[in-house]
Amino acid sequence: MQVAPIALTMGEPAGIASELSLKAWLSRTETPPFFVIDDPEHLNIIARNLGLNVPIQEIKTPGEASAVFSEALPVIREEIKSEVIPGKPNQDNAPAIINSITRAVSYSLNGEAAGIVTNPVHKSYLYKANFQYPGQTEFLATLVPGKKTLKPVMMLSCESLRVVPVTIHIPISEVSNSLSSDSIIETCQITEKGLRTDFGIVNPKLSVAALNPHAGESQTIGIEEKTIIYPAIKTLQDSGINISGPFPADTLFHKDRRTQYDVIICMYHDQALIPLKTIDFMGGINTTLGLPFIRTSPDHGSALDISGKGLGNVGSLLSALNQVALIASSRNKLK
Repeated sequence: MQVAPIALTMGEPAGIASELSLKAWLSRTETPPFFVIDDPEHLNIIARNLGLNVPIQEIKTPGEASAVFSEALPVIREEIKSEVIPGKPNQDNAPAIINSITRAVSYSLNGEAAGIVTNPVHKSYLYKANFQYPGQTEFLATLVPGKKTLKPVMMLSCESLRVVPVTIHIPISEVSNSLSSDSIIETCQITEKGLRTDFGIVNPKLSVAALNPHAGESQTIGIEEKTIIYPAIKTLQDSGINISGPFPADTLFHKDRRTQYDVIICMYHDQALIPLKTIDFMGGINTTLGLPFIRTSPDHGSALDISGKGLGNVGSLLSALNQVALIASSRNKLK
């Protein structure tokens, strides 16, 4: 049973994050209680401009959220420095965005929040404010005290598919040199443990995608399958993990194959995300495995092109909020 509310971060104020936070509260009968770390005045402006009837209630601590949630959206204040213009991010607001994430993690680590859901950000504007991480996933791992070598694993999922990329936010030209048997082994170990502890799968089945077309075609169009990927799979099999591959990626994602495994381990970002987003663009979510706190996020960006128009689809955010509750319940059963 979930007791603590979920912490929802600000995201990019010039995108659709605030709109989605408001719409999620309007769908509150479909979600567990949550609170937003955001600027109350900004949320009121968005609600008024979009005609969303969402009363805002500022709270001081997460513990106040559940009592407020049925009547108003609970908000812990994180002031935005500069005026927000829909579709036009401002790097002056980057500190508030980052603080919102940091505070959400703190609440989760100390038990005041059941977990966190991170709204989408626009990373290029965070970079301008000296944000030094490829994405939120990498940043989150640095916020755990005493865990400087913690490896977060990004799992994307929808109702019929789970995928995990071994390499994430790097150029495609660097993928081959960045892959190693050790990185594949570590990613698979974290994934397998996460599926057991967070999703209640007793004996997870992992399927591994090849890097090259036709899995290298007997090394005629690539050798990574033989030199890197298969040795990792063999080591994992010898340790007792239920894993198979590498399989050609072009035959691994169709409907019948998806019923034969619990997750596909992919070699790079788009190999994982293109099929996931093709199958369920509006409902896909990102779950970070390997962290001591629960983190999910919608599997879409800040959508600057539709910001301020009321067109944001809240489906992925609702799924992300409910995923936190499901994982919290699964972990509680193991205590």
